[in-house]
Amino acid sequence: MGPKPVEVGKEYDVEVTELSRRGDGVAKVQGFVIFVQGAKVGQKVKIKVDRVGPRFASASVVGPGGASSGAQTESSASASSEESSEGSGSAESMTESVGDSSSDENA
Repeated sequence: MGPKPVEVGKEYDVEVTELSRRGDGVAKVQGFVIFVQGAKVGQKVKIKVDRVGPRFASASVVGPGGASSGAQTESSASASSEESSEGSGSAESMTESVGDSSSDENA
């Protein structure tokens, strides 16, 4: 595959647009998925990339997001934020209800 838009150890300003099944925030840089530990939907944060894989990266929050990063991250984040703002509440409640129902079935 081609080069990734993020690199290990570098910092990026992103907007968290979704919540993963594990409860981590999901952000994108140029369409590349980044799982952000402990981040919540709607947060604009500065992240540091911990690991880059073939299809996604993992990162941790290092502070509040700012406008110091390039326009590429902001444009991709703002485009996807419109889509997620409509369904973010339902995605969170679906994740919680799925987790609850599966634990009830196993009990």
